[in-house]
Amino acid sequence: MHKSTKAIRSQTPRSPFREHSTPLFLTSSFVFESAEQGRALFDETEEGNIYSRFSNPTVQEFTDKMAMLENHDEGLAFATGMAAVFAGFAGLLRSGDHIVSSRALFGSAHQIITQILAGWGIGHTYVDASATEAQWRAALRPETKMIYLETPSNPGLELVDMEMLGRISAEHGLLFYVDNCFATPILQNPADYGAQLVAHSATKFIDGQGRVLGGVLTGTAEVMDRIRFFARHTGPSLSPFNAWVLSKSLETLDVRMERHCSNALALARTLTECEGVKKVNYPWLETHPQFDLAKRQMRAGGAIVTIELAGGFEHASRLMQSLQLVSLSSNLGDTRSIITHPHSTTHSKLSAQDKAALGITEGLLRISVGLEHIEDLQEDFRKALEISYPRR
Repeated sequence: MHKSTKAIRSQTPRSPFREHSTPLFLTSSFVFESAEQGRALFDETEEGNIYSRFSNPTVQEFTDKMAMLENHDEGLAFATGMAAVFAGFAGLLRSGDHIVSSRALFGSAHQIITQILAGWGIGHTYVDASATEAQWRAALRPETKMIYLETPSNPGLELVDMEMLGRISAEHGLLFYVDNCFATPILQNPADYGAQLVAHSATKFIDGQGRVLGGVLTGTAEVMDRIRFFARHTGPSLSPFNAWVLSKSLETLDVRMERHCSNALALARTLTECEGVKKVNYPWLETHPQFDLAKRQMRAGGAIVTIELAGGFEHASRLMQSLQLVSLSSNLGDTRSIITHPHSTTHSKLSAQDKAALGITEGLLRISVGLEHIEDLQEDFRKALEISYPRR
């Protein structure tokens, strides 16, 4: 079967009540048939549920689907996307280890690497997303244990060549860890390039409707076993209710991403023709500096478009206030289009130097293109830009 069919038809085994929609196991714990079974479950000679901090049938359905979609062995769910990203580091790295990472990262991932992990004696080297293979190799040290990246990145939509880094990781026995949030498993699968671990903020496109928080890691059995130990004893678990919502959302992920991508490309083309827009950035737009890599690595361009406005924050603020259909929020991945000013919100804690290196200027706006009719979105942006940049 195709993955889209499996995402719809795979669910928890049907109970004696013969339900069609998958049930929700909203329970904190599970009973044992005997003291002997309790002992067997705890010493892991028998598989089964003990406590929902460890495992839960509803959560398991969600993680099984995500692992299937990402071409991985197993999955683990977390309360938020950043809890998942952090677990990928904390469950695998030790003091004295070293990470080589793409510089183009979400603000909280940057803070984890430069503040939290650094405080634990875990070093890092940043490399530009567009760096050559020689530059990536030059960043490696004897103590390097992991290569980490986002592709496309948040918010700059920089791409990293996963085939190249998968080859480097394999040659040096490194963990290859990819945040696949922006592309989703519908548009690319890092496992196909050798990634042993993939992270998602399920809050974004996996849910797709701005309802619940969640995160998920998928990976090889060996890697996930190590992270499971960390997660089981530190407790960043996803609630069964949120897992139920996310599992149902996966049934429509394929069709939603198709509309997201077609809308985003059409809006990007429209914005290139608008007054006041200095630059439009979108992976499948021919002017994207890594267009060839995007076409080779992604099945479509995704739902995120960024624009650089003339006039800085003043004009960015005026445009945001002039839009009628688009929500002002720091979130993304919703059915409803959202616009964000990264410089003052999601990446506000970065230093001025880091912002400049990532191209996060006061005129940069990130647009999460939703599922509205494309003609309505195009008209809304045209009118808002006419207000922001009136013709003389």
